[in-house]
Amino acid sequence: MSQKRYLLYGSERYALAILRPLQDAIRHRGGEAAWFFDGPGAEDLVAGERLLDVAGVRSWRPIAVVTSSNAVPHFFPGVKVETFHGFDAGKPRHIYIRGFFDLYCTTGPRDTAAFGAIAEKLGHFSVAETGWPKLDPFMREIAGPLPPVREPPVILFHSTFSPSWSAAETLHDEVRRLSRDGRWRWIVTFHPKMNPATVARFKALQNEHLRFAENDNILELFPQVDMMCSDTSSALNEFLLSGKPVVTFRNRRPGPQLIDIHEVGEFEPAIARALSRPPELMQAIREYGEAIHPYRDGASSERVLDAIDAFIAAGARNRRPKPLNLWRKLKIRRRIGYWGPARIR
Repeated sequence: MSQKRYLLYGSERYALAILRPLQDAIRHRGGEAAWFFDGPGAEDLVAGERLLDVAGVRSWRPIAVVTSSNAVPHFFPGVKVETFHGFDAGKPRHIYIRGFFDLYCTTGPRDTAAFGAIAEKLGHFSVAETGWPKLDPFMREIAGPLPPVREPPVILFHSTFSPSWSAAETLHDEVRRLSRDGRWRWIVTFHPKMNPATVARFKALQNEHLRFAENDNILELFPQVDMMCSDTSSALNEFLLSGKPVVTFRNRRPGPQLIDIHEVGEFEPAIARALSRPPELMQAIREYGEAIHPYRDGASSERVLDAIDAFIAAGARNRRPKPLNLWRKLKIRRRIGYWGPARIR
């Protein structure tokens, strides 16, 4: 095989934004990339992007299967690589080893330490710090000094979908009130799995000062705003890498990089403080960014490919075999509808 082949595997539409920069890097190196979806996303592929079915994947024989999902079909050929679908926002399942992957490509020192400690203990996967491919175009776009706050300022309101984590319903009336006088402009966007009733309530707030955005890639909105309001969404960590402030409502892992509030009445003054960009807050944001994703060169996809090459060159094996995972493998087979052999002869 003259060209290296890589399968990009997705189970949600957000895999496109995460893995397309990797596709670009593969092609730049003269390799081939193809996609497999077992959930939403395939319908959004464009001309020049190749979609395979199970039989096509097995006959194509990629050297690696790269995914942002927490699991991957074990019967696909190639090294199994996870690049993650978000930063650790304090939710319980960020560091969750399911026994499917040969290699985890971590985003920065904090995750590298966490996953590295588990790899040392379990021995059935390796860890390489690469940065996150999704951020490559974004990092190139925001290169340079932080721009000043707009006049009027623009606020991004974003919430996760889980009712126990989301602040959307709690802050709805305040967003409605604050979006009517024109002092600030608002862009509202939610996780794709947000309750449709909540989405409808916020869409009904649209006026000359507030619009509801349905971008598949939230990064597209970050350069358009001066700050974010959120809860415990992992997207707030992506936003912090822009160097701009975030106000959170009852965040599960608050810290000096956030302005975290617990009462609705604190929302408006917290926004005013964020827009003033106090020096101690801005310094904490910079330090936090270095811990979760210090790479500003837009070349994380290249590092992922280098890590895959190094793993294969070292024998493509870890010091212990992966667990049998029979129940999880059965669930993947059922979901995809494949009952053939795992190995390719």
